[in-house]
Amino acid sequence: MSTNITTELVKELRDSTGISVMQCRNALIEADGDMEKALLILKKKSSDIAMKKSDREASDGIIVVKEGEGKTILLTLRCETDFVAKNDDFINLAKNLADLAFTDGVNLMKEKAQDIINPIVQKVGEKIELGMINEILGNTLGSYVHNGKSAVVVSLKGGTKELARDVAMHIAAMKPSFTHKSEIDEETKNKAKEVFQKEVDESGKPDDIKEKMLAGKIDTYFKEQTLTEQSFVKNPDLTVGTLLANNSASIVEFVRESIN
Repeated sequence: MSTNITTELVKELRDSTGISVMQCRNALIEADGDMEKALLILKKKSSDIAMKKSDREASDGIIVVKEGEGKTILLTLRCETDFVAKNDDFINLAKNLADLAFTDGVNLMKEKAQDIINPIVQKVGEKIELGMINEILGNTLGSYVHNGKSAVVVSLKGGTKELARDVAMHIAAMKPSFTHKSEIDEETKNKAKEVFQKEVDESGKPDDIKEKMLAGKIDTYFKEQTLTEQSFVKNPDLTVGTLLANNSASIVEFVRESIN
């Protein structure tokens, strides 16, 4: 091959792609020193590698949050191992995708995502795929991320960003299934009743006592599962509902994601 593949040329390609020196050199040799062609060769190879890994299970990963005025993006990026989940290239990839979703919109980010992901697959050697992506809108938003493995975003009507973040931290710790008691449907109540009915029946108490026991168990269970009924983790003397009322605030919505 007549073209001289210089160290500077390899470095330029590596700096623009982040892919190993050897792969960059081989691509430049194959492209006869043509930088644009070498980039296309690397892009095709990264796509081929990603396709070969597509049937693997991406059970680990990271959750990132991108906050801004009136909008927050919560994005999950999955990989195969915790080792890669802690890799700087993988973490930066997740942040870049969240930034793109924030600025260009979730749908456009999804269209561009695979081309952005594939070079990192080539670099780290594992399957990488997008998980859940949530866009939360509101005037008062707060978020909490725990170790990159779980995250909560809360939207409030009224209140402050700090209050929203405190509620998000509470939700991350207590994992409520409902926001208000009014959300609990009859089917869910009946399933809980069936579970606790067995406990009550085995107690040997008189029927009137059993009835009170059953009502008490069901009430306690749903209080523990309902956000506004839970004791606030930072001040157990208050329920979350009371905390919100004291700050002239109410829950609009919350989103909770976790990587098991």
